[in-house]
Amino acid sequence: MNPLDLLLDPLGYDFMTRALATALVASVVCALLSCWLVLIGWSLMGDAVSHAVLPGVAIAYLVGAPFALGAVVFGVLAVALIGAVRDTSRVKEDAAIGIVFTTLFALGLVIISVVPSQTDLTHIIFGNLLGVSSADLLQIAVLAAIVFAVLIVKRRDFTLFAFDPTHAHAIGLHPRLLGAILLGLLAMTSVVALQAVGVILVVAMLIIPGATAYLLTDRFGRMLVLAPAIAAVCAVVGLYTSYYLDTASGPMIVLAQGAAFALAYLFGPRQGLIATRLLARRRARSATRSRTRARGSGSVA
Repeated sequence: MNPLDLLLDPLGYDFMTRALATALVASVVCALLSCWLVLIGWSLMGDAVSHAVLPGVAIAYLVGAPFALGAVVFGVLAVALIGAVRDTSRVKEDAAIGIVFTTLFALGLVIISVVPSQTDLTHIIFGNLLGVSSADLLQIAVLAAIVFAVLIVKRRDFTLFAFDPTHAHAIGLHPRLLGAILLGLLAMTSVVALQAVGVILVVAMLIIPGATAYLLTDRFGRMLVLAPAIAAVCAVVGLYTSYYLDTASGPMIVLAQGAAFALAYLFGPRQGLIATRLLARRRARSATRSRTRARGSGSVA
């Protein structure tokens, strides 16, 4: 089988075509949002919101409402509860996040376990990329388009909020509102990625691409291009690998993203472990040579 056949053979199946489209859309929009999450330091918040939307999605399914509506409601509820616990008790923010998101996640599991359904709602937890229907793909595309449009239109405001909220407030922006918008987008993005990798692995798609790009460039503009590009490549590689190795598609995409991060961590041109070690050795050698020359000059004098 030649390389072209390897590329085209999976696309002969409709479910693989829909899976590829879903994986690309979810990966790109998650990667774009991940740039701000990494920059602000909201990795743990991303984990919290992505898990906290589970009961909202389950309840939305139960009452026949859109998944996005339930996800946004419970995403906002999670953030409000975290703030309330943090501000009205001695519990620190990281502990508050852990308490709220695990409790809401457990609530979602309980709802799923008792809701009679013709659809296996455990797919919400583990993902069902190969089972995405045309209707699911349409919903994912609409939500992703909304998130993508808001991020692009408000990118400068979000970037200033990430770097310096105080300055953002001084020039007339509203940091609290920008933070709330980002959290709402995070909840919507979680729904987009649910179909691909499920609630458990959503946080990986929301953090790894941005963290990988962060190791490869010092410019945020380039980061916004690198992260989606890396995520898209990993989506294709992961999906095709899962097809030919007969493995779970969602986890394989995340593994591909993890491998990309490992490569950037080790071989990044500036921030990579090997590059920094080599640079440190060169500086040490240069310093040693300078001291040796200084001693030699002193002896001659």
